[in-house]
Amino acid sequence: MQSSIRIRVRAGDEAAFGVLFAEHGRAVYNHCFRLTGDWSTAEDCTSVVFLEAWRLRAKVAPEGGSLLPWLLGIAHRVVHRPRRAAARHRALLERIPEPGPLPDFADEVVGRLADQERIAAVRAVLRRLSRADREVIQLCVWAGLDYPGAAEALGVPVGTVRSRLSRARRRLQRLVEEAEPADGRRVPLPVARADGGERR
Repeated sequence: MQSSIRIRVRAGDEAAFGVLFAEHGRAVYNHCFRLTGDWSTAEDCTSVVFLEAWRLRAKVAPEGGSLLPWLLGIAHRVVHRPRRAAARHRALLERIPEPGPLPDFADEVVGRLADQERIAAVRAVLRRLSRADREVIQLCVWAGLDYPGAAEALGVPVGTVRSRLSRARRRLQRLVEEAEPADGRRVPLPVARADGGERR
């Protein structure tokens, strides 16, 4: 099934992109929200991610698993290079039909994530990590990718993801302890499992 969707995506099958959006649109949106801390910006970034996915479709390997790591890798680049991505977005909009309206995930996101104040507190701590450490935390802990998925999204070896995550967790723990407010409440960061997923 995954190989079939990959082949269809590579071929530019519009229905396959509809399936891709239906399966992963919410995960991409949630990830963009965590990276930006803003609902509206996350919605815009999600649109750009799927337009970029269309532009880059020929780079999808015909064999492999879920395309979510590929999409989250694109999301990282979109968020970190907004001007360049925005220019591409405008050019693409001139050439292809605009995608349908993005479903309103706000209620569900609020239920699954904390409010913007909590996200802001978490992001303030994460900003004190290096970009490499931040990315591996965002993909393995927040997005729940396993080591191979995060490696695919970042374009690095699996061993690099393992070592970065281990280092990032140690640094993050120290930063959380330093950021603990006077009332004793801890910054509510998720904790990664040994396989890179998120402990709930």
